[in-house]
Amino acid sequence: MQAQPHEPLHGVAHMAAMARAAAEGGAAAIRCECPADIAAIRAAVALPLIGLWKVGDTGVYITPTVDAVHVVAAAGADMIAIDATDRPRLEPVAALIEAAHALGKLVLADCATPEEAVAAQAAGADAVAPTLAGYTGGPVPSEPAWALLEAMVRDCRVPVFMEGRIWSPAEARRALDLGAWAVVVGSAITRPQLITARFAEAVQTVV
Repeated sequence: MQAQPHEPLHGVAHMAAMARAAAEGGAAAIRCECPADIAAIRAAVALPLIGLWKVGDTGVYITPTVDAVHVVAAAGADMIAIDATDRPRLEPVAALIEAAHALGKLVLADCATPEEAVAAQAAGADAVAPTLAGYTGGPVPSEPAWALLEAMVRDCRVPVFMEGRIWSPAEARRALDLGAWAVVVGSAITRPQLITARFAEAVQTVV
């Protein structure tokens, strides 16, 4: 869960409350962004936390450096999400994974292609996800990356977490049926303004 500075629920108190609500609803873990939010959520719930830190807003910016790995770990994350795409980057994927493992933390590699997932696995990632499918160039698709999920399940030995554009329980169930080890649901639970917009769009009267 995350809320950017321009969003209504931005702030550690809101994120901690959202985490408690998700825990009460049956969430098995929480994925959260930025050190302050991670720390607040760590204090609010006992669930495992997948932490990340978005440094910048273009290119490789999801926990992009060893220093960022250390900050996310210190904030209380149990697993650290990193960008594992094959794009120009400040530090190698393997260095980030090594740093996380040295701190006793697991690593979730956010990928955009099957090849990136296989490479992340070879570098030591503990799990992989198609999180960045559609975000490394070109138009962003509206549907979950089903084909990429299937390819990652086929090609990788480590657990595959389905993440990205999951908007319904039926889609979450489909991801598990396709072989996902876990499903990360973000905006459909934690961004009320986007949830409301989807309802508003669906019920608009066609003139």
